Amino acid sequence: MKKNTYEPGKTNRRAFLKSTGTAVIANTLALTLSFPEQIRAANKNTLKVGLIGCGGRGTGAAVQALKADPDAVITAMADVFPDRLEEAYQSLIKVFPKRIKLNKEHKYVGFDAYKKVIESDVDVVLLATPPSFRPDHLMAAVEAGKHTFCEKPVAVDAPGVRKVLEAAKKAKQKNLSILSGFCFRYDLANRATFSKVHQGEIGEIKMVATTRNGGPVWHLPRQPQWTDMEYQMRNWYYQNWLSGDFIVEQAVHSLDMMSWAMGDKPPLKASGSGGRQVRTEAIYGNIYDHFAIEYEYEQGVKGFHFTRQQSGCSTANTVDIAGTEGNASLNLWRGVHEITGKNKWLYRGEKNDMYQTEQDEFFASIRQGKPMNDGEWMATSTMLAVLGRMVAYTGQTISWEEAFNSEQVLGPKTDEFTWQLKWPGPGIAIPGITKQF
Repeated sequence: MKKNTYEPGKTNRRAFLKSTGTAVIANTLALTLSFPEQIRAANKNTLKVGLIGCGGRGTGAAVQALKADPDAVITAMADVFPDRLEEAYQSLIKVFPKRIKLNKEHKYVGFDAYKKVIESDVDVVLLATPPSFRPDHLMAAVEAGKHTFCEKPVAVDAPGVRKVLEAAKKAKQKNLSILSGFCFRYDLANRATFSKVHQGEIGEIKMVATTRNGGPVWHLPRQPQWTDMEYQMRNWYYQNWLSGDFIVEQAVHSLDMMSWAMGDKPPLKASGSGGRQVRTEAIYGNIYDHFAIEYEYEQGVKGFHFTRQQSGCSTANTVDIAGTEGNASLNLWRGVHEITGKNKWLYRGEKNDMYQTEQDEFFASIRQGKPMNDGEWMATSTMLAVLGRMVAYTGQTISWEEAFNSEQVLGPKTDEFTWQLKWPGPGIAIPGITKQF
């Protein structure tokens, strides 16, 4: 790693904190107030936790990790931006003043900061950096013998997915837990519904349709002191080499539930479309604002995925599964889970916070010495989204095998990053013209 002589955002740190810090702190406090303290048997064996990636999701995961285990403490933190790290630190120490056990020397900043957290004496690592970094960060954590929470998606391209599968295999050999950030699998209503589907309550599955339609997301205006790399890193969501495009970064939750319904068996092939209808300005990088993908599984079963991020349009977050004896419908924003047809059913059970439940089960697996490993299915779900992006970008029908074995790498190697690095990334894909996938 080259020495980093550039201090990102230093001259505008106060202004940046003013614009973003309040929201993160407020969200973190809201998360904390929502989660009652977990009552567990006393265990004096401290679990040391390291946070890598100190944005809103990383801060939230840290809050939930500390609430999941009364003897867990944060002992190391890392981020490429000093203001983001300090922002998260201040949020956490206000909520858990006695359980944030790190001094200035354990606040690591830079592209190699993740290594320093992993090399410290932490037991558990929380990975919440932009998706492109996750394969290398996960592999490093597993090789160092750390239990790891890995936010979704786990990669942005096929080589990254394959590295995650390799890391998951090594974790099993080392009896390490890997928790996925695909939080919808930890929702009790979802678990009850998919359990009934897998038990045959709707007969044989013939079709799965998922929809994730919402509005636009954040954008940070460029500051005069930022290099091109800092601007892209601050707005990583709009660079497909960092995020994978929004079908991989956000809508992958819906595709994860499609994969869940299908027993995590990959499709045979996919085709579809996508583009930029309203998100056309340069500030939106090179990602699309809508996708429509058709997946074909064995025995002619079809999977359909529709997603968009456009202002002023109707919103939806649904999963519909059609079977030979009924249908299962999940309206995730309304909280309605039901089966119609031969075996009518409506979920009326307990409601939970899926973000907290996943951390509860993660830390319980560590304490009990019964490792959990979400590695294989989290990689399959991510690859399902990568395949969807590929077919939309190229306008071609692509098989699972072709996509999975692709050698296309979207971004630079992790150890090549510097603030002076010029990385334009792939241009805006044009279906029928773009050949690489």
